[in-house]
Amino acid sequence: MALKVELKPHERIIVGNSVITNTDQRARLLIDGENVPILRERDILTPETADTPAKLVYLAVQLMYISPDPQTQHGTYFNLVRDIVTAVPSSWPIIEGINNNILNGDLYRALKEARKLIAYEEKLRSQFEATHPKAAAGKDDVSTAA
Repeated sequence: MALKVELKPHERIIVGNSVITNTDQRARLLIDGENVPILRERDILTPETADTPAKLVYLAVQLMYISPDPQTQHGTYFNLVRDIVTAVPSSWPIIEGINNNILNGDLYRALKEARKLIAYEEKLRSQFEATHPKAAAGKDDVSTAA
């Protein structure tokens, strides 16, 4: 089944092992292939933008998704999720969903589940900041506490 993608000017997309950058005009692509990883720029995290524990998990899953050998990222991934579940046990149902998709080989769905973990982390952070304004104001980067 083909995937239709519309790229904004200068938008990037990963297709397989290649990064494709659009020119200065909108472009429409029809990508046909099986089991080829495709990620739009808005769904790509870099080591510089993965600045929270949940984003680091997403990055590890992203690297599994685009890698020809996903197992090379398993150690990093499992260390990260162990730390998150230890710090925030209520995150387990989301982690379990990510794990199940990884074990089933559906890394794209695992990425979607990892987005839920990022949203949950943001929700917890917002709740913490709302109930502890002094503590939140005194820390530049709360992610180092997790």
